[in-house]
Formats: sequence, C-alpha cells, structure tokens
Amino acid sequence: MHKIYEESMQKRKKTTSRKNSNFLQYIAWGLSFIIILAVVFVAGYYVGHDGAKREAVEKERSKEEAKRSMMQKLEEESAKLERQKEQSVTQKLKDVLQKDTQQEQAVQEIPKKEASVLKEEAKEYENASHEVEEAQLPTAPERKVIKSFSKPKLAIIIDDVSVSSHVQAIKSLHLPITMSFLPPSKLRPSSSVLAAKEDFYMVHLPMEAQNFKAEEPLTLRVDDSHAKILQRIEELKELFPKVKYINNHTGSKFTADEAAMDRLILALKSQNITFIDSRTTGSSKAQKVSKKYDLEYIGRDVFLDHQMDKSYIVAQIKKAIQIAKKHGTAIAIGHPHSNTIAALNESKSLFKEVELVLVDKL
Repeated sequence: MHKIYEESMQKRKKTTSRKNSNFLQYIAWGLSFIIILAVVFVAGYYVGHDGAKREAVEKERSKEEAKRSMMQKLEEESAKLERQKEQSVTQKLKDVLQKDTQQEQAVQEIPKKEASVLKEEAKEYENASHEVEEAQLPTAPERKVIKSFSKPKLAIIIDDVSVSSHVQAIKSLHLPITMSFLPPSKLRPSSSVLAAKEDFYMVHLPMEAQNFKAEEPLTLRVDDSHAKILQRIEELKELFPKVKYINNHTGSKFTADEAAMDRLILALKSQNITFIDSRTTGSSKAQKVSKKYDLEYIGRDVFLDHQMDKSYIVAQIKKAIQIAKKHGTAIAIGHPHSNTIAALNESKSLFKEVELVLVDKL
C-alpha cells in the first residue's frame, strides 16, 4: 500500500514538474516575443525619427537653396539695374565727347553784347593739358589748417563748361559740382544762357598763356589796360549776372605778371567777384596781389585730369580728399571729359570721407 502511494506521488511530481517546465517555457517565449516587439518598436521609432530628421534637414536645405536662389536673383536684378544706370551715364558721357559744332537754338536769346564775340572762332579741347604748359604741375601754396568744420570740405570745379551736353553729364552725377562756364563764342554761343538756368556757377575767364596759341575770343592779355580789363569784366557781369567767382582759363603768362594781376583783381573787386587761381603756373602772382588788397587768396590744390587715364583721375580724386582731410578744405579742378565724369561717378563711395560742397561753401 505504501509502495503504491509512493509511486503515485512520484508520478504526480513528474506531471507537476512537466507542467511547470511547460509554463516557464511559455513565459520565456512570451517574454522573448515582447522583447522582440519592443526592439522592433524602438528600432522603428529611431528609424522613423532619423527619417523625419533627414526629411526636416532636407526641407531646411531646400529652404536655404530657395533663399539663396532668391538672393541671387535679387542681386542679379540689382546688378542689372546698376548696369542700366551706368549705361545711362555712359550714354550721356558719349555726348560729352562729341564736338558740339552746331549753334544751339538758344543763340537767339543771347544779349546783343555778345555780337562781337560770335564773330570769332573757338576750338574744343581734346584733353585737359591745355591749361598747364609746365612740365610739372604747380602745387598750391601751404594753407592754414581749418579745424572749425566737423567734416573736411572738398569743392570740385569743372572748367570749360559751354554746351548742354556738358551740363547734362555733370548733372547726371547728382553731386554738388561747381560748373565754370567759358564765355560765349561762335562755337559755344549759348554758354551764358545755359548758366542762367543754374542757381550757382562760375565763369572760366580766358587769360594769356606763355605758349598756348588756340586762344579763346577776347582773351585777356598782359598789356591790356585797366579800363579794357574792367570793360571785359563788366560785360561778363551782364552776360552772367549771378557770377560771384571767376577762375582763369590757361593764363600761365597773365597770372605770372604782377601788374596785369593787379589790374584784374581791382576790376573784379569793383564787381564784387572773387578770383580763384587755377594755378596754371607756379609763378602766379595772384596770392601776392590778393594780400596787397587784403583779400583772401583761393587757389586750386589738385588738377584731376591733366592726364586723361581714368585710373589717374581716380588717384587724383583720392589725393584731393587727403588734402581736404589734412587742411580742412581743398579745391580740385577737372574738365567735362568722359573719363573725368566716369571717375567722379565711380568715386562716390570715396566722397563719404569728406563733405562735397560748391565752392562758395568752403
């Protein structure tokens, strides 16, 4: 009986052990399945996250490319507009180079005082070197440093202005440039009419040179009497009623003659006109005579276009700016030629270092 009981218990233990083993096996399988699901889920999450991240990066890259493309288009459009603007200026500059041999319609408006002037011929100038005959350009004398200005002042005078294309080219710069008009002549009969349309201008007075033969009509000569010089200044005052400043056209011989300059300065003083020395010679007596009559001497510091190369002109502009920064003021003189106007147009960023003004604001 006892033996039968023991066998029964052994069978029961085996059955229970087998059941427990199967149960544990099921649990292991279940845990394995859960782990596999978890791994798959986590892997899927990270794979999906990486994909989303890549997609976001790709979208950001696309946005950046679109932005760059848009900026490039804007830059190209801006450059195109700038080119068109430059082409417009260039077209105007071409007009400057053309010799205006036809009398302008305004000739009929010219006062009778000019009748004698129009009988004489005048020539256009191919370059600026006609102003100075010396091998080396004379420099302006030392001046007192002016510290009263908050910013250095630079005045640029453009000489030989005489036809509408000159005026248009200068105005296209949109800079405060002082125009100095040649008196009327047969070739440029309406210079005074053009000047009358301006609020401020100068007169570029022809004066005798040492060797220059292509003189303007009614050029002042060293042997002209005081009465003759005064008459000429009074005529110019009638033609250019707003004139306050006159500078010399050529004049290397005249300005070097103290007696001649004495007669001229007295004539100008009687008409309340100030003389600005173009300094076409280092022997100019303008400063000495001005001091004699207790007048302020004003002289040119830099010639911009004695050479017609544009890079040379830009270098001269920089030189004028440096002189203005050193002394407080400076005067530069140029001419209405294509490269001069182009150089001024390209130097607008340089002018931020100074205050560009008309000559009466120095």
